[in-house]
Amino acid sequence: MGSIGPMELVLIFLVILLVFGAKRIPEIAQGLGRGIREFKSATREIQNEMTVDDRSRRLPPQQPPTYGTPAPRESQPAEPGQANGGA
Repeated sequence: MGSIGPMELVLIFLVILLVFGAKRIPEIAQGLGRGIREFKSATREIQNEMTVDDRSRRLPPQQPPTYGTPAPRESQPAEPGQANGGA
């Protein structure tokens, strides 16, 4: 058994043309194209969900932020009037 040759393709196309008619073939092709497009987008969406799920499994758990003592401030020199008590 071999693959489908050019003569078989022509015969299949002629049978489809006779069964459905010339006006229905574009409608059928559009419906088939929409179906293929939806199938591709659904498989792409599933692949994206699986990769996101895999990434979240690989990442180490994040440590919650610690709210302890604030970072030390740099000491600023006092203004000249405040050093002696303001007099």
